[in-house]
Amino acid sequence: MKYGVIDIGSNSVRLLISENGKTLCKQIRTTRLAEGKKDGLLCEQSSLRTLKAISEFVGISREICVDKLYAFATAAVRNAVNGKDFVAAVKNACGIDVDVLSGKTEARIGLFGALGGKDGAVLDIGGGSTEIAVCKNGKCVYMKSIPIGAVVLTDKFGQSGAVLDYARQAVKAFGDVPQSELYCIGGTCTSLAAVSLKLGVYDPEKVNRYKFTMSEISSLTEEIVSLSVDERKSLVGMQKERADIIHAGACIFLAVAEYLRAEIVTVSESDNLEGYLKYITEKK
Repeated sequence: MKYGVIDIGSNSVRLLISENGKTLCKQIRTTRLAEGKKDGLLCEQSSLRTLKAISEFVGISREICVDKLYAFATAAVRNAVNGKDFVAAVKNACGIDVDVLSGKTEARIGLFGALGGKDGAVLDIGGGSTEIAVCKNGKCVYMKSIPIGAVVLTDKFGQSGAVLDYARQAVKAFGDVPQSELYCIGGTCTSLAAVSLKLGVYDPEKVNRYKFTMSEISSLTEEIVSLSVDERKSLVGMQKERADIIHAGACIFLAVAEYLRAEIVTVSESDNLEGYLKYITEKK
């Protein structure tokens, strides 16, 4: 059975093609759906960019004859006043239904993707929200989403270092998180790992299971915040499309790691895409 999954995120649209449990390909388009929101409304320009990327991925999926194609959306659509209008536009243009996930479900699929049912805690820093989920003894014992993300905080603070103080206050909303080995997923963590590894060409096998120490997260965040966007683009391993929001993502990463008193944080390449496929196929 060949599956396609489209993740409509706040920063990017991503595609997973999987067959019999094996990943055939992953693709990404940076569209910034959460950018420029006013009065809770998705802006027309970012919506059109995102719709174009979704249409492209639907076309690719049909060309390679996937048996089932799924699409899900997260914080940008979930929190938008006109989110239902965007979902209707996708249906009209591409002929597919979009599953708009709740914050808790988003946290749950991150857990599925990174750990596959094993025990641990998963941090997912997105463009519009950040989630933590914890699995113990094979059961989800904690799931929470808070409305801060790399795109949202960049819109709010620009390139100001004030984002770190804000993030440190915001993550207190996670409350009492059960202690467990911490994993991280999403573009912020994988991009920071690529920079730490100085990867001229992104290598998912090297990024997967990369272990950050607390001191490394702190020093890397401090360095990135101190640099201009152009200077960040010159860092070996930096995804240029992410250079203008990576400081905000790094600040959230550091704030959460501090809050949870994590000594080591392990990066996972498997994330919401794999997690959603597991979630939706088991649900059906």
